[in-house]
Amino acid sequence: MDAGRLRKAPENFLDRQGIAEVAAQARGGRRDFIRGAFAAAAAGMALPAVRAQAAAPADGDPNILSLPDHAKGLGQPVAVGYGKPSKYEANVQRRQSPGLTQTTQASVSFAPLQSLFGIVTPSGLHFERHHQGWWDIDPSKHRFMVNGLVKKPRVFTMDELMRLPSVSRFHFIECGANTGMEWGNVAVPTAQYTHGMLSCSEFTGVPLITILEQCGVDLAKGKFVLAEGGDGSSMTRTIPMDLIRSGEVLVAYGQNGEMLRPENGYPLRLVVPGVQGVSWVKYLRRVEVGDKPYATKDETIHYVDLMPDGKHRQYTSIQECKSVVTTPSGGQVLLDKGFYNVTGLAWSGRGKVKRVDVSVDGGRNWRTARLEGPVMSKCLTRFSIDWVWDGKPAIIQSRATDETGYVQPNYRQLRAVRGTRSIYHNNAIQSWLVEESGEVKNVQLG
Repeated sequence: MDAGRLRKAPENFLDRQGIAEVAAQARGGRRDFIRGAFAAAAAGMALPAVRAQAAAPADGDPNILSLPDHAKGLGQPVAVGYGKPSKYEANVQRRQSPGLTQTTQASVSFAPLQSLFGIVTPSGLHFERHHQGWWDIDPSKHRFMVNGLVKKPRVFTMDELMRLPSVSRFHFIECGANTGMEWGNVAVPTAQYTHGMLSCSEFTGVPLITILEQCGVDLAKGKFVLAEGGDGSSMTRTIPMDLIRSGEVLVAYGQNGEMLRPENGYPLRLVVPGVQGVSWVKYLRRVEVGDKPYATKDETIHYVDLMPDGKHRQYTSIQECKSVVTTPSGGQVLLDKGFYNVTGLAWSGRGKVKRVDVSVDGGRNWRTARLEGPVMSKCLTRFSIDWVWDGKPAIIQSRATDETGYVQPNYRQLRAVRGTRSIYHNNAIQSWLVEESGEVKNVQLG
């Protein structure tokens, strides 16, 4: 059996000029703009040249016949300073979606899921969402306050926090608006743009309950905690005490073995596993213990779900079970018939992923995929399954089930409950169409 080969999504090969051309496509209506912008992103694919190269016989390949320079000379000396990826990986980067409103200060960047391996997102590729831009705050001047229903209100320095017993845990973080453009039946082209407001890291910090207990928290009266960020947006979110009691909620300063990056909240952020990213308050400066939800601006008029009856669903938080195939996925090209390892990511805000099923015929038949270890609670899980492509059109989907028994819905099932006017919490099954040419495109099935 000949092993198939795959060309990665086109945005991985865009240079600065190509990115600028994508950003310049703001013409016409919103849907036309979105389609036009992403069409420009795919314009440089030059399939015939790629296919000609793929068809070249191995016995005539100079890369096999001639000894390369790196096998004949002395390499570079040991690297010092902060390490960087290979120059040949320079186009694997976060990107602003050309389908979103263009501003002078971008507020969202998407992680290149289709270019990542395993479950951990490198810190330099972690998606970003800012409400008032990011800051690089002097940790020696940063302070963290605890007040409200506590016996001993207190202000901590970073040094005092980092002397407390710490824990390290792997968790995913997903923006509540991830996959939001798909609600409008607008099929953006790649996994980076459909699902890229998602990342997974090892976070290090102090359980918030430990800090609250030091301050003498009143657990009988204290039912909620208000978390407040230190940036210009005054981001504030209500966190139920039940989540905090479990010990899962962290006051975190570490990410992937180093301090948080500035764009990810340096020097201090909240980690609320399983809950939408807006509640993971960055530049954390204060928590206040109270006896009822705080009804802040970012949980009553923002980050709410518009239901079919016209009412808003408020205090939505848990990210329901979800998955996406990342290879092969939109924007990629299958260059040959034959064997492929279909792989992707699954996650659930309610615990562990229990099972992932994959279909290559649009959901008529399903096969159970392999789950690659470790499988951890409220963490990304990598899945994969063998597939032999016969060169005919195929529709690839994945459907995740978590340990509570919740099964990821298709669009028909989701819209029956949530309607069609929502933005947040879209966890419907993603479909990728593989055409006879090998090109992979985003399509929506009911």
